[in-house]
Amino acid sequence: MAVSRKILTESAGEIVKSGFSLDKFKKNKGFSSQSVKFKSQDWIPVSKAFQEVVSLPGIPTGHITLLRGHSDTGKTTMLLEAAVSAQRKGILPVFIITEMKWSWPHAKTMGLEFTEVVDKSTGEIVDYEGFFLYADRGSLNTIEDVASYILDLIDEQKKGNLPYDLCFFWDSIGSVPCDLSVRSNKNNNEWNAGAMSTQFGNNLNQKILLSRKEGSKYTNTLVAINKVWTMKPEHPMGQPKLQNKGGMAMWFDASLIITFGNITNPGTSKVKAVSKGKEYEFAKVTKVQVEKNHITGIQTRGAIVMTQHGFIENDKKSIDMYKETYKETWTGILGSTDFEVSIEPEVGEDIRDIGLNDDWYFKHTR
Repeated sequence: MAVSRKILTESAGEIVKSGFSLDKFKKNKGFSSQSVKFKSQDWIPVSKAFQEVVSLPGIPTGHITLLRGHSDTGKTTMLLEAAVSAQRKGILPVFIITEMKWSWPHAKTMGLEFTEVVDKSTGEIVDYEGFFLYADRGSLNTIEDVASYILDLIDEQKKGNLPYDLCFFWDSIGSVPCDLSVRSNKNNNEWNAGAMSTQFGNNLNQKILLSRKEGSKYTNTLVAINKVWTMKPEHPMGQPKLQNKGGMAMWFDASLIITFGNITNPGTSKVKAVSKGKEYEFAKVTKVQVEKNHITGIQTRGAIVMTQHGFIENDKKSIDMYKETYKETWTGILGSTDFEVSIEPEVGEDIRDIGLNDDWYFKHTR
């Protein structure tokens, strides 16, 4: 009597299943629980003012956070707040400065701890030492250089030569070309975007994200400032769009994206101390929007005040407190500690669009 192939297949399957243990298979293949479990989410805290406006505790560790927007809208202030907190938590800040607008005095004002190394013969500062790593365009001239630098540090960490969680702070994407652009003496955006995709999107970004796994001894984080440009709408009645320099590799892999300012312009308002015809700009009001959030899912939009000491809340009380705390600093500029505060929006900006909507602001706005 002929036996169908279907019956034979089903019988063989039952025999295999009867002696098969999936748990044993996983163990034999090394598929431990650590391969599927992630560490509890931790955060690098930032100022209370910024936490309020974004509804987040800070920068998520083990993820990629993108800070994007036009110049002078608060991105570097955010980066430094996170770096100072990382340093205090024992997470090693790794500064990758390819924009070359870094200021050690500003970093010190924000709270970054370091020691100035002075040449005794000249009295000049020749170096800075402390719990951080720093590299700039003196050694990192291409996108490939940046990627190699980060990968080398992760490799040293894995070997036990750098026994710290790392937080990479890159300022900024779009400020450095790829190797092909340099060799061809042409800053080709398509080549640069391709290099970003190859070096980061297909490789390095995944190493950052995989450090969240329970089996990883260290947790690494990347915070990157992204230079932007405004793309004109395809249709005459359409809206312009904000585009990232260096392509979309970071956009796709970032777990958190925070945009500062407007699409077509910075969208900031100057906060000035005014006395007897003299003015001193001591802060700016800037718009902040959480555009992508794969951590908690919350997306927010608001405004905040950025100062050289960090962010403060966007209200009269906070501005008055800041004014009172630092007014002695401005005495030499204004000649007096008795001054008024003026809010000056950009041309075309409606002051109500950034949340300054009470009588006090209108009274003190020229």
